[in-house]
Amino acid sequence: MLPLTTKSIYFGSFIVTSQVFHLTPLSYALVNLKPLLPGHVLVSPLRPVPRLHDLTPSEISDLFLTVQRVSRVIERVFKASALNIAIQDGIDAGQSVPHVHAHIIPRSSGDLDNRGGKDAIYSMMESEEGDLGKQLREQDNEGQKRGRFPAVDADEGRIPRTDEEMRQEAEWLAKEMKNEEAGRAYQGFKARWLQFH
Repeated sequence: MLPLTTKSIYFGSFIVTSQVFHLTPLSYALVNLKPLLPGHVLVSPLRPVPRLHDLTPSEISDLFLTVQRVSRVIERVFKASALNIAIQDGIDAGQSVPHVHAHIIPRSSGDLDNRGGKDAIYSMMESEEGDLGKQLREQDNEGQKRGRFPAVDADEGRIPRTDEEMRQEAEWLAKEMKNEEAGRAYQGFKARWLQFH
């Protein structure tokens, strides 16, 4: 089923085409190398710009509509009761890859009680755990040294996923996005039909 396109998709300087599970004319959604919680995904504009203010009005609109749509699917398939949606806009805000991206992190009651509670997600995003740039650089370096297997950081609990694991999750989520699209189209048709009958 994947990839969704024959063109290379970049997240900053990293090719992430096989991680992409949803694609619009201006944005894409991708699975995460080292999710902070299961289901943690990213939505980014296709054009690699570092800051939100660098986007055109059309790109902003498409980005946030894509965040909304992907959020619905992530919340449903990961059986979440809430979401964290965050953009770290610039280096001083914790952005580690100079390419605008929104984090979508599914949440449920008590999911971070062992880490200090609900708000622990913010310190996780700001720590080395949330440093996407470092994680992607390590994956590239290890891939060159050892045939594309990412390094495992022994000092933290989150283990980088393999390309195959990310590809499988991306395929699953791509199917779920199509299911959501079909369901919404049916609901729209049904509402219009009921209106006239």
